[in-house]
Amino acid sequence: MFGLGTKNRTNSARRNGPLAGLEPPAGAGIISCRAVDPVSGPLTSAEFTVTDARGRVVVKSGADPFGSFLVTVPPGEYRLAVSADGYTPYRTDAVVDAESSAVLGEVTLQVAAPPPLPSPGDWDVEPTHSSIAFTARHIGLARVHGRFNTFAGAVRIAERMEDTAMHVVIDAASIDTNVRMRDDHLRSADFLDVAQYPTLEFYSDRFAHRGGGRWAVTGALSLHGVTRTVTLDVDYFGVGNGLEGETRAACRATTELHRDDYTISWQTMLARGIAVVGPSISIDLDIQIVPKG
Repeated sequence: MFGLGTKNRTNSARRNGPLAGLEPPAGAGIISCRAVDPVSGPLTSAEFTVTDARGRVVVKSGADPFGSFLVTVPPGEYRLAVSADGYTPYRTDAVVDAESSAVLGEVTLQVAAPPPLPSPGDWDVEPTHSSIAFTARHIGLARVHGRFNTFAGAVRIAERMEDTAMHVVIDAASIDTNVRMRDDHLRSADFLDVAQYPTLEFYSDRFAHRGGGRWAVTGALSLHGVTRTVTLDVDYFGVGNGLEGETRAACRATTELHRDDYTISWQTMLARGIAVVGPSISIDLDIQIVPKG
């Protein structure tokens, strides 16, 4: 906790250090910090979250190109959390008085141990505790949220995780945006054309570790008769046990698809000047896998 003794020191730091000449708004104070890795390199991916004494988020921001963060806040007691992918989070307290500064200096984040990987072997996607959702723009204004209700998948975990393979099959007709008329239209030849292309399929061909629990899974997505390379940004959460003691592994994955890549351009509607769906669609997957059998 930064108390009275620190107040004098931080005010001096502002007068003589990098904050010299910076005047906060009347009645406000300053919190500043710089995140670095164990070899003192700037963590440009760091995120800083400031909460007040009641646990409410006051500000959340990323780092600048030097790993630094600075914010002006009303006087009070605060909690600063610093996090970055692949590193152990850091938390500290600070008291800010009017026209004073809490200069926290450099905060070194330590490399976090990655979560344990699933055991090698065959695993199945468990649909009851998994979801495949998407978000798209509707007529250039509101967002439409939807999901696919029926899908299946298998993962073959290799001895070397980078050699792991995955295959997911999605029933195109199971698309669900909670509006029956819209869902029927999405199933039609204007959109997914489920009569001719009943499934979407994804085959992975590369797993790449990005540090900590972050992975990139690259593969081929077949949709609407077209196959394109897609990379999933994966946050892997580790292995645990279900309610009946069964082993499970979980992750969250995101990617973005461009509808024109899959020849879904709906030219008839666009010719009338109606931007029915935006040029990109965000995909969110929450996946749990269990050992096969």
